[in-house]
Amino acid sequence: MAGRIEDYALIGDLQSAALVGRDGSIDWLCLPRFDSPACFAALLGTKDNGHWRIAPAGAGDAPGPSGMGNTARRSYRGDTLVLESVWETASGAVKVIDFMPQRDKAPDVVRIVEGISGRVEMHSRLRLRFDYGSIVPWVRRTDGTRVAIAGPDAVWLRSEPEVHTYGKDYCTHSEFTVSAGEQVAFVLTWHPSYESRPKLVDPYKALRESIEGWERWSAQFCYEGPYREAVLRSLITLKALTYKPSGGIVAAATTSLPEEIGGVRNWDYRYCWLRDSTLTLNALVESGFRKEAAEWRDWLLRAVAGDPADLQIMYGIAGERRLPEAEVDWLPGYEGSSPVRIGNAAVRQLQLDVYGEVMDSLFLSREYGMPQKKHAWSVQRALMDFLESTWQEPDEGLWEVRGPRRHFVHSKVMAWVAADRAVRTVEANPELRGDVDRWRRMRDEVHREVCERGYDKERNTFTQYFGSKELDAATLLIPQVGFLPATDPRVIGTVDAIRDELNHGGFVRRYTIDDSQSSSVDGLPGSEGAFLACSFWLADALSATGRQKEARELFEQLLSLRNDVGLLAEEWDPVTGRQLGNFPQAFSHIGLVNTAMTLGRCAEASGS
Repeated sequence: MAGRIEDYALIGDLQSAALVGRDGSIDWLCLPRFDSPACFAALLGTKDNGHWRIAPAGAGDAPGPSGMGNTARRSYRGDTLVLESVWETASGAVKVIDFMPQRDKAPDVVRIVEGISGRVEMHSRLRLRFDYGSIVPWVRRTDGTRVAIAGPDAVWLRSEPEVHTYGKDYCTHSEFTVSAGEQVAFVLTWHPSYESRPKLVDPYKALRESIEGWERWSAQFCYEGPYREAVLRSLITLKALTYKPSGGIVAAATTSLPEEIGGVRNWDYRYCWLRDSTLTLNALVESGFRKEAAEWRDWLLRAVAGDPADLQIMYGIAGERRLPEAEVDWLPGYEGSSPVRIGNAAVRQLQLDVYGEVMDSLFLSREYGMPQKKHAWSVQRALMDFLESTWQEPDEGLWEVRGPRRHFVHSKVMAWVAADRAVRTVEANPELRGDVDRWRRMRDEVHREVCERGYDKERNTFTQYFGSKELDAATLLIPQVGFLPATDPRVIGTVDAIRDELNHGGFVRRYTIDDSQSSSVDGLPGSEGAFLACSFWLADALSATGRQKEARELFEQLLSLRNDVGLLAEEWDPVTGRQLGNFPQAFSHIGLVNTAMTLGRCAEASGS
């Protein structure tokens, strides 16, 4: 059985990532890319679906903080993505160092066991299962290493000569002993089975270079405000979710971790969403990571190029458009939460807010003085031409509902943002051509319609969609995007209504969900936890409306939900006290970064 979601730590090489449990087991790894089929899929099934555990001999497998199979403590080494887990046993103590060096050609997972004191017997169990745990490879020994091959995949396992390695029950076992000061290294390398084995890495040199590389990157961090350590750890996580060849940032490293244990709200998040673009750009630039911001902007421009009518809400990590959804029926799902899905059918939804996100991101890139691409304004004008004729249509909205299309308020607000940023871009850059008068008229019309049809005068709150009584946490962004000032009574009323009516254990749900039926707006049965990004938005809105103390208290409660190595999933279940949803979640960490900076600016302005 897999550990709790928060029992995992992340390692990665900026092209893929692995989740390492507190019990020393890597239970999730997709190679060679984030969105490739997993070769370790125990996270969504059982250990027979693939995992790699290194632990003291005799240590139990029980997950959770009190199980005997767990590490005593673990942490990242400084401001890096190198994970160090310490085991303490009756005979001594050992440290397991896990990382994925930034690759030359082939991806590697390096695990170094280092003796701290005494003498400890160790055991490694490696079960490779290709294609999401469904294919048992053929394993043979060659040149002192083990190679596992099945179809297009080949994986090599290399260890020190003194390690005793043998096969049993379709699993590769390794036994060895470490004393104080000794080190034993394992290297797992993937490559296409039809190609020659890649050059072997020196694990100890790779460790030094990985530490130095992450430290150089982290040294660019320029934020000196409150919560600095939490902000940097979130940015390191965001960097780890970046696909280096393209600059795209995946929403999470996993698929199908549930929004409700045992439920059906299980989606594939190993893709790049346009909805994240503005907040991501802001977080990166404000933190000093302008190169990453420019690479994300360039990914965005490549992805959206083409007919504006074909704009998608998400793309593959290199900009791929086809992400067909399928169910992996041989995996039972995390704690029985099925189905397990790969691909995402929401890719074909109409979500009008993404046009606003793209326009706002490209507007911000100019505001930040980033070098501009010659074709960027042509792309933006084409997007506006399409949006002008489409913004009055119903859509699926920000939350990718699988119910009927509606006139979602947030979608209309973001259509206003698109028109507003188009106008402001031309006003600030007279050399750029555009029908500013037409865009101003559209901006005014959208604003008027939202305020008339998306606002409940009796309750003094904006609603989820035109004519509804339901609420939507996305309307917390109204002052942030400039649609109305934070001092407007309608904004204050909306913040109060969401804080009170979407409250879930002190945090915020995305919208109203009827747990007893599937007739709610999203068309799905069951429920979900508090959405962490929305909870950060509430803290932002509280701060903007002058409630600094309440904003700080909420933010610090959110910080307390991070696991022992500073990671957040998509949601939090206040009933069971567990993280829910795909992990680690970029949207949650972006929210953390931006809210910390907002609170920092407010504290500086007030002199506190």
